[in-house]
Amino acid sequence: MNVEIHPSWKNILNDEFEKPYFSELVAFVKNEYQHHTCYPPGKKIFNALDLCPFDKVKVVIIGQDPYHGPNQAHGLCFSVNEGISHPPSLINIFKEIQADLGTSYPRSGNLEPWAKQGVLLLNATLTVRAHQAGSHQNKGWEIFTDAIIKAISDNKEGVIFLLWGGFAKKKAKIIDAKKHHVLTSGHPSPLSANRGLWFGNQHFSLTNSLLEQAKEEAIQWSLT
Repeated sequence: MNVEIHPSWKNILNDEFEKPYFSELVAFVKNEYQHHTCYPPGKKIFNALDLCPFDKVKVVIIGQDPYHGPNQAHGLCFSVNEGISHPPSLINIFKEIQADLGTSYPRSGNLEPWAKQGVLLLNATLTVRAHQAGSHQNKGWEIFTDAIIKAISDNKEGVIFLLWGGFAKKKAKIIDAKKHHVLTSGHPSPLSANRGLWFGNQHFSLTNSLLEQAKEEAIQWSLT
């Protein structure tokens, strides 16, 4: 089956594309996009992989579902298109970066500059039906994205995994913590952040500190 995806990932994930679940997933997604409004746009479904080639991955941030409102989702978890107002979780991410690194709050919520520096912004489910959160969960996407996480864990060393909230923390079981760094905290959503489980985690400065210790270039988290 021909899946349009960055060549560096194609080699790593070839086996997944041949599995029966993936054929069923592709059929499901095609049908959904034909009969319903779905996000992100078809060409952006694998945007996280296209913007962050396998050999460049230094940091992995795991989200759950794409945004399901118009013009928001473009294939990177927590990120929105240029000119779109920032959703609550993204606002809290930016507030933590401000407090952690002393930077100013950005105008754009587009996180593409992070992806291009080696931050894989991976949602567990890569598509969603408009205005129906979670509508494409349990259709096969999670098997595929777990395979991505496991491939990174198995084939790379020293990657920093940022697991925010209960859903993301469950992915720790497929990450080799002896080879990689796993940082966990509450989710940046208002529900979790207002209970004191997000702010002050300092994940952005900690990530850069770990990268510098490994003689890797730090991530420029500021988008201003």
